[in-house]
Amino acid sequence: MKKVAFYTLGCKLNFSETSTISRKFEEKGYQKVDFTDTPDIFIINTCSVTENADKKCRKVVREARSISPEAYVAIIGCYAQLKPAEISAIPGVDAVLGASEKFRLLELLDGFIRPAQTTILSSDISAATSFNTSYSLFDRTRTFLKVQDGCDYSCTFCTIPLARGNSRSDSIANIVQAAHQIAARGVKEIVLTGVNTGDFGLQDGVRQERFFDLIQALDNVEGIERFRISSIEPNLLHRDIIAFVAQSKRFVPHFHMPLQSGSNKILKLMKRRYLRELYAGRVAAIKSAMPHACIGADVMVGFPGETHEDFLETYQFLNELQVSYLHVFTYSERDNTPAAQMPGSVSPRERSTRSHMLHILSDKKKRAFYEQHIGFETEVLFENDVENGNMHGFTDNYIRVAAKYDPLLINELKKVRITALNAGGMAEVEEIEWAVFHH
Repeated sequence: MKKVAFYTLGCKLNFSETSTISRKFEEKGYQKVDFTDTPDIFIINTCSVTENADKKCRKVVREARSISPEAYVAIIGCYAQLKPAEISAIPGVDAVLGASEKFRLLELLDGFIRPAQTTILSSDISAATSFNTSYSLFDRTRTFLKVQDGCDYSCTFCTIPLARGNSRSDSIANIVQAAHQIAARGVKEIVLTGVNTGDFGLQDGVRQERFFDLIQALDNVEGIERFRISSIEPNLLHRDIIAFVAQSKRFVPHFHMPLQSGSNKILKLMKRRYLRELYAGRVAAIKSAMPHACIGADVMVGFPGETHEDFLETYQFLNELQVSYLHVFTYSERDNTPAAQMPGSVSPRERSTRSHMLHILSDKKKRAFYEQHIGFETEVLFENDVENGNMHGFTDNYIRVAAKYDPLLINELKKVRITALNAGGMAEVEEIEWAVFHH
């Protein structure tokens, strides 16, 4: 029985796909092992959002070779689709598989016998037209369920359409079936994920269904206590979705909306499909319907042409906005993107300074959001995440909670009262009643 290990770089979507591919290996009789357990095969699923992700891939390959010098090393994922020749030149790589080929690993690399020269199996991205249902099962509390792949947007900084192809989706029927399978394994929370999740519904280039139809169908799946929307473009977060989540049985009051910039000038250079006024309107609509909702935002600093004044406009916009935390990205030039050719490059030092300022703002926002909930009664789903005698979990509105470890609490919903914040910025709680909640 050959041993296989998996390593995932990047997003939740990659984790869902790695988990699905690993189950295919296990069904064929391979033994899934930890990365350090001298595997016969390494499968490395890559990301290429930033230059740093490329460097990480090289480092993981080197580490794999040091653990098992004779093992077979296959690289899949976005970096593999974008730069297969570059990856094939990395010492120790045996195979590179593109977006259309990665789910056919077992068929294409039968036997996993190391070749004399690196095998490249990568079609043009236009060939990536099929949808592969995927979900993660790395822990039994929360699962990432892929509902959509690819993107038809043309943001000037982004390589994802080049790495994953056009927007395409699973069917509602298949997704509901997958949700029932996940529920049967005892998982309590499903996070819906995709490249452009709100664009759900395109099959063979034709819109067959809508994201709103999907969440309505999932709201009736018994056994899943919570559904969480991982990320959704503000222009696709329509008011009917907000209203539905506000009264939903299972969808939680947590939204993650990419902003990227609070300057309309920069948003236009990025070719985003909204202006700051629409974003502010979505935040106001969420807070009006769900005052305790958590709202996260992606924001990018150092985009070409972003002056100090443009950055301050973004900072002030976010400072005044009722968002709960930020994911801050530092712009990095990517091959074959229009932004890489734009004038007005921002120095690395200035990019770093702006990033640092927004990270501090994010910490302040998050702490203020947590403090608003001291004294509130809520439900926490506790995870198998133990550190220094404490276990952790999340409220429905994404407040991270710390409590004394109790094995009986793992994967249980418990009613608690938030009492304080600890030194690490997590919420501390006291038990109200020992109860597993069912809707």
